Amino acid sequence: MKRRYTALLTLGLALFLPIWGTPAPAAPPAPDLLAPEPVDPAVAPTRTVTQGPNFHWFGYYDKYQFDPTGRYLLAMQVDFEHRSPKPDDVIAIGMVDLEDGDRWIELGHSRAWNWQQGCMLQWRPGSQSEVLWNDREGDRFVTRILDVETGEKRTVPMAVNHVSPDGRWAVTTDFSRVQDARAGYGYPGLADPFRDAPAPAESGVWRVDLESGETELVVSLAQVAAIPYPGARESHRHRAYHCMWNTDGSRFLFYNRWPGGTRVFTAAPDGSDLRLLSGSGASHYTWRDPEHVVIWNRGAYHLYKDDGSGRHTEALWTAPNGHQTFVPGTNNEWMVTDTYPQGPDREQILYLFHLPTGRPVVLGRFHLPPEYRGEWRCDLHPRVSRDGTRVAIDSPHGGEGRQQWVVDTSRIVREHGAEEQAGAAGAAAGTASPNN
Repeated sequence: MKRRYTALLTLGLALFLPIWGTPAPAAPPAPDLLAPEPVDPAVAPTRTVTQGPNFHWFGYYDKYQFDPTGRYLLAMQVDFEHRSPKPDDVIAIGMVDLEDGDRWIELGHSRAWNWQQGCMLQWRPGSQSEVLWNDREGDRFVTRILDVETGEKRTVPMAVNHVSPDGRWAVTTDFSRVQDARAGYGYPGLADPFRDAPAPAESGVWRVDLESGETELVVSLAQVAAIPYPGARESHRHRAYHCMWNTDGSRFLFYNRWPGGTRVFTAAPDGSDLRLLSGSGASHYTWRDPEHVVIWNRGAYHLYKDDGSGRHTEALWTAPNGHQTFVPGTNNEWMVTDTYPQGPDREQILYLFHLPTGRPVVLGRFHLPPEYRGEWRCDLHPRVSRDGTRVAIDSPHGGEGRQQWVVDTSRIVREHGAEEQAGAAGAAAGTASPNN
């Protein structure tokens, strides 16, 4: 640990000097998402799959909501809105059978949740039938793992944040510490034992073995706080959250935040080879491949290479802040994302963006009533099916509070595939032509 700590201090000084104050290259102009053009319902048919009187949502966009077959859609259910969750508030965990009249199937309950990320409910990567979610048991947050086919259930003694692509490992942070700093992302019910410590060595990012239940603190807050940053103060209260594995499980990212600042780091699974990914702030994120991350900051979506420079390599497009995910089956050419409420009608815009051409395809505009704001706002948080043909969102625009909606994007994906094949065939014909 001492060797790693010393190395990090040296690394921090090297990283600090080149990045701060470096002007960001200009991004391409924003697509005109607010143009008053109607959305063609035939392009992306949308339907609700849950109903009142209870409210249903899923939360963050970086997890599997659709099962591998595309038949079952996970969701959480609660009987109130528009207030912070209390420690004794219990939500129901379930799934919707999209091929049986959208039948609700209850799976369990949770006492560890928030409005933005729920209880980290998700299908376990690499499994056909296991789901997992966070819960509170006694004086700790835990993970429940349930096989929906056999009913077998077990508990891992630590709540998780993000699961590796093979489903074996998770990375996680201290939800009590996050709750103190930013309600809506942590969990109520347990106090942060290091609340008075600005950057405790006992807190940070843990790796969790989902098979054995073993946990290991791999990056501490003391480590990252020791890496220089502008305006650094010993009194700054640091926290870590927003973890995400890359696409092959060889590295993960996490956010280091303190009052007034944000940095993004990446690390190997054991916490070694710590690198600065973004030193200029960050909002939402997604890995494109094992070496590149798309982050929204400074008014645009930027591409970062995981090389330790702390700077983006390319500005992809200027756009309102959203929650981005690459669409499976499109060779990373299409990304789905959304916006916060736009214009006087408070419309949240869901759209696909074609990176090679800069072409947006608006899938829908969804009114967000003004009472959905702050901690209990209802972002769309688009989640894509495994085959890339459907997108699920959270939205109260139907008048029954937050509910689950599914948008069919198969026509767009199908036409994209046809264009790809046509282009490939034309290129092959051109190469074979004797006149070429």
